[in-house]
Amino acid sequence: MDPRALPPRVVIDPALPRDVWARLWSGPQFLRMARTGTEPKASGSRVLLFLIPWVVMLAYLVGRFTGAAIVAGVIGLIALLRYATAAADQRDVRQRLRLARQYAAHYVLPEDLDYPCQRLLRRAQDAVDAVLSSAVHRAGFIDTIDNQVTLPEEVWQIAQRLARLSAMHSEHRRLVPRVLPSGLEDAFRPYTTALDAAWTSLSKRVRHLEEYARQVTRADQVYHAHQRLETLAARTPDYQRLVADTVRDDLAHRHIRELGEQAWQVRRLFEESVLQARRTAGELLRTPLT
Repeated sequence: MDPRALPPRVVIDPALPRDVWARLWSGPQFLRMARTGTEPKASGSRVLLFLIPWVVMLAYLVGRFTGAAIVAGVIGLIALLRYATAAADQRDVRQRLRLARQYAAHYVLPEDLDYPCQRLLRRAQDAVDAVLSSAVHRAGFIDTIDNQVTLPEEVWQIAQRLARLSAMHSEHRRLVPRVLPSGLEDAFRPYTTALDAAWTSLSKRVRHLEEYARQVTRADQVYHAHQRLETLAARTPDYQRLVADTVRDDLAHRHIRELGEQAWQVRRLFEESVLQARRTAGELLRTPLT
């Protein structure tokens, strides 16, 4: 296990209502509590609630001592405010846990996956991050809306299947003896083969995502070069005049022509790289996991 490898992030079903999705995403600790069946710890709010009447009684008994009554009243007010805050926090925790339990089938935690599946999911997330953070995506040169909808759904579908595969890996390790009796190898082999086939299919899917990300990164590099060249292109006449004034006639014509062609070549390369990225995305989306 590589200690430098980052674990995958929590994956939440992108088809959930946006407010539910945001509520689940903002509290991953509650998702873990719901998954493990952990109950929230009792707070001191009940102690404060028990303390308040006694403070009020103390204020009444020492009411003839104005200073003591004021102190007792302040203590009672502080206790009441702390109780109200603690009670509100407890309600929020209960609501979040209830939501996490209600939608337990709509998120995948890193803990739901064994290490190989964690690494595969992280690769898928990194590939999608590269696409969605690219300049060509932000500028709309690739299908921005389709990427924003389809790629999170793709990661969700991969995460779901990796969770199932991890659970079946665990079950398989428990049920299949390390050393099989002679003659029983063939009986167990189809189950191992089925798990291997599922892993191979998901790995191929992630490699397709990574190939798409590489194509987008390549388009990004050419796009940045094209932007710089566009800045220089605005000054092409200055460069052409410089060459014409300082280089011999037979060389000047060639240099001037090269300056005129350079921008066209970079633009063509950029358009080809974007086209290749779109083509790769099309191949990916033609065979959706859903």
